Amino acid sequence: MAGIALLRPLRPVPRPEPSVPVAAPETVVAPRDLRPLGQILIEDGAVDPRNLLKAVVMRRRQQARLGEILLANGWVQEEALTRALSRQWRSSVLDLATLPPDPRLIDAMGAQFCLAQGLVPWRRVGGVTFVATARPEAFDALRERMPAAFGTVRMLLCSETAAREAILGLRRTALIRQAETQVPAAESCRTRNERRFARLAVAAVTLVLLGLLLAPIAVVSALTAWAVLTLVASMGLKLLSFQAILRRTHKEKVAARAMAAGLVARPQMTGPLPVISVMVPLFAEANIADKLIGRLSRLDYPRELMDILLVVEETDRVTCEALATARLPRWLRVVKVPDGPIRTKPRALNYALNFCRGSIIGVWDAEDRPEPDQLHKVARGFHFAPPEVVCLQGVLDYYNPRTNWLARAFTIEYASWFRGTLAGAAALDLVVPLGGTTLFFRRDKLEEVGAWDAWNVTEDADLGVRLTRRGYRTEMLDTVTHEEANCRLLPWVKQRSRWLKGFAMTWGVHMRDPLGLWRDLGTRRFLGLQVQLFASLSQYLLAPVLWSFWLLSLGLPHPMRGVLSGMLGGNAIAILFTLFVCSELLNIAIGLWAVRGRQHRHLLPWVPTLHLYFPLGCLAAWKAIYEVVAKPFYWDKTQHGIFEAGPEDSPAARPAATLGMVPLRPAALSGPHSPRPATAHAAPAQEFTGLSVLGEIGGS
Repeated sequence: MAGIALLRPLRPVPRPEPSVPVAAPETVVAPRDLRPLGQILIEDGAVDPRNLLKAVVMRRRQQARLGEILLANGWVQEEALTRALSRQWRSSVLDLATLPPDPRLIDAMGAQFCLAQGLVPWRRVGGVTFVATARPEAFDALRERMPAAFGTVRMLLCSETAAREAILGLRRTALIRQAETQVPAAESCRTRNERRFARLAVAAVTLVLLGLLLAPIAVVSALTAWAVLTLVASMGLKLLSFQAILRRTHKEKVAARAMAAGLVARPQMTGPLPVISVMVPLFAEANIADKLIGRLSRLDYPRELMDILLVVEETDRVTCEALATARLPRWLRVVKVPDGPIRTKPRALNYALNFCRGSIIGVWDAEDRPEPDQLHKVARGFHFAPPEVVCLQGVLDYYNPRTNWLARAFTIEYASWFRGTLAGAAALDLVVPLGGTTLFFRRDKLEEVGAWDAWNVTEDADLGVRLTRRGYRTEMLDTVTHEEANCRLLPWVKQRSRWLKGFAMTWGVHMRDPLGLWRDLGTRRFLGLQVQLFASLSQYLLAPVLWSFWLLSLGLPHPMRGVLSGMLGGNAIAILFTLFVCSELLNIAIGLWAVRGRQHRHLLPWVPTLHLYFPLGCLAAWKAIYEVVAKPFYWDKTQHGIFEAGPEDSPAARPAATLGMVPLRPAALSGPHSPRPATAHAAPAQEFTGLSVLGEIGGS
C-alpha cells in the first residue's frame, strides 16, 4: 500500500448550490462529478472557450471523445486533460513512470488488448486489482472482458502516452516476437517451406541442364509446351478480366448519368465517420520524411479521426534522427520497431498494428502522395460495402512518368495492372493479389486472419490469398495515390525480383495442401490463382524459350523447326506466331485503355514499346529464383526520393493550418466525393450559448 501514497491527490469537488435539485437518496453520491468535462477544463484554465465550442460542434458530428478532439487539434495538453478527468471521475492519477505495473497482470489481460483499450493493470493489493485507464467512460464496459482472477477491480487514471509507455517498457520484446509469428505456421513462410521449394528449384534447373545435354529436343519441346500453355492461360485470364472491367465501367457510367439526371437517388452516408489508422513504414527514408509529413498534412479528414503512424526500425538511426527533429501533430505518431532476426515491412506492420486506434486500418508507402479526400472515400466505401468486403484497394499511380522511357513503361504497366488486371480480378470475384499500398481493411477481420506474414517479401499478395480463403472479398476503390516510379535499371530489377520471389514463396506456402486450397477457394478461384502466381512466374522464367522462335521468322535455324513442321498439318509455326501477335495486341489494347485518361494521354505513343520493357522481367525472375534458394527473407530495399514529386511538396506550399482544425464535415456524404466543407460558423446560433452547450458533452 506504500505505492498508493504516490497517487496524485484529488481536488475537492464543490457542493451543488441549494437551487440545484437534489437527487433521490440512493443516487445522492454520484459515481463521478456530474459536471461536464468541458466545464472542468474551463475552470482549470486548460482550454480556450472558443476552441472548446468548436470541439463540441465537431463531437456532435463525429463519434469521437471530446478529449481526443481537443488533443488532436492541439487545444489542450494531455496532462491537463488527465487532471480534469481525475476530477470528473473522482479517481486518482497513477504515475506509471515512478510506479511501474506488475507484468504478470499485463500478461493475464494481454499486452495487445491493453494497448488497444488504453488500459494498464497495475497492482493487486488486498484482493483488489487496480487498473489504470486513459478512457474512463469505457471502463465499465470493459470489466466483463477482464480476467476473473482480477476479482474486485478499481479504476485509476493515466494518460494514453503513459499507458503505452508502461506496456512497452515491460512487454516490448513479447510484442515483437508475436508480430513475427502472428500468421499460423501452416500459412507462413517462417516454417522454412522455402527449403523444399529451393530443393525443387535446384533439381528442376539441374534436370533441364542435363536434359539439354542428353536429349535437347525433348527438353526444349517440353519447355515450349509449358511456356505456350501458360501464355494461353495468362491471355485468357487477361481477356476475361478486361471484359469484366469494361462491363463494370459501362454500368458505373450508366448509373452516374441516371443520378445526374435525377432518375436515381444518390445514396446517402449516415452516421458518424470512423477513426482510420494508416501505417506508413519507413526505412532509410530520411531524405523524404519532411516531404511525407507535408503530403499527409493535406489530407482533409477530421484530425481527431485520423491516426497516422510512421513506422520505423529502431536500428535505422538516420530516419529516427530525422523524425526526432520534426515537429509532429498529435494525429501523426512515430512507432519504433525493435530489432530482430528479420527486418521486413510486414513484421513492422504487425508490430505497429498494436498501436492503431482506428476500426479501419490502412497502409501507405513512404513516398506516397494520397488524394486529399482519400480517407473520406474509404469511409464511404466501407459504409456501403457488404460485410464480406473487408479490403478496399486503391489505385497506384506515378508522379514522374516523364523522367525517362523506363518511368513511362513502368507507369503504363501499373496503370494496366491496377485499372485492368486487379480491377478485373475483383469484378470476377477471384483472388486479388493486393498491392502493397493504398490498402484499407476492416480491423477485426484483418486481425482474425493474422494480419501479415512477417517472413513473406510480398506480404500483400499473400494476405489477399488468405482473405479469399476465409470467404472475404476485396473491392477496388476509386481513389489514386501517387508515388515515385522506379526508373533506374538496376533498382528496377531488384524491386521486381523481390516481388517475383514473394509470388513464388506465396504460391509454395498455399500449395502445401493443394486439396485444402481447392476446398477453400473453389475450382474457379483455384485455377485463377495458379495463373496469377505460378503461370506468371513461369512466363518470366521461360520468356527466352518463346523469344527464340523469332529466329524462325528470320529464316535462322531453330531446334524446334522440324518438330513444329510436322504438327497440326504443318500449321503449327503459323499458329504459334499468331498466338504471339495476339498476346502483344492484347497487352497493347489493355495498355491503351488504361492510359486513355487526361493525365496519361501523353503515354499513348509509348504503349507499343512495352514489348521491349517486359524482357527486363526475365532477369528479375531468375534473380528471384536464386534468392529463394540463397536468401529467401532478404528484403531488397528500393531507394526513394530520387526524383521530385513537384513544387507542391515544398514546405512553403503546405497549408498554414495543417496542424490545426480541419474544415468540419457533415455526417452525411451525398456523393462519391466529399461535399464542400461546412465551417463552425454555419452552425445554429444557439449552439454557441456557453455552458448550455457544455451540458450536452457528457463525460468523454
